[in-house]
Amino acid sequence: MKISARNRLKGKIVEVVLGATTAHVRIDIGGQVITASITNDAVNELGLAAGHEAYAVIKASDVMVAIDD
Repeated sequence: MKISARNRLKGKIVEVVLGATTAHVRIDIGGQVITASITNDAVNELGLAAGHEAYAVIKASDVMVAIDD
């Protein structure tokens, strides 16, 4: 895979929950779980299922910083 995005995290799919049109794909990245919302069609086209390896590719135009009070 070649992709221009630099924020790509490899992990293992722990759960795929299909909805009416949108699915939630949970990917374990070294103990932290990231949830992506993608179409059911994308899940089927990529053959996503629990136990498979996948990348979480994050594209954001802004990054916010916060602290505890």
